[in-house]
Amino acid sequence: MDRIILKVVSYTDKAADIQLVRVRVFQVEQGVNPALEFDGRDETAEHLLAYLDDRPVGTARIRYLDSQTAKVERLAVLPDARRKGIGKQLMEKALEVAAQNEMEEVVIHAQDYVKNLYQTLGFVQEGDGFEEAGIPHIKMRKRMANSR
Repeated sequence: MDRIILKVVSYTDKAADIQLVRVRVFQVEQGVNPALEFDGRDETAEHLLAYLDDRPVGTARIRYLDSQTAKVERLAVLPDARRKGIGKQLMEKALEVAAQNEMEEVVIHAQDYVKNLYQTLGFVQEGDGFEEAGIPHIKMRKRMANSR
């Protein structure tokens, strides 16, 4: 049986595990330029890591844009660990962390092909699609339960 564990981690402590997942998914699989992927913002963000049987298989980062808004970015799950709900669990954990930090809303730039996942979590599409790193994306927003 697959054992999935999610952890909030420090980039400084777990950079190798985070990079392993992101390089494989974004650079190798999707062809994203390393300069775009590693943008210098990791050190100031909160990070999540998903472990499957003690092996790092998924990650996401949370950046705080202001005192009310968090942005979840760089959500990635290794190909052999997909279809196990890990992406959804990472996003649920990111929303939990944002709520603990009293954020009123969470924004994402979702890759177009996974926007339905985010809709099931209460995100609403904003505006038209756009390209980011050569990949179709859609901006989405979720108002948090603790918002006024």
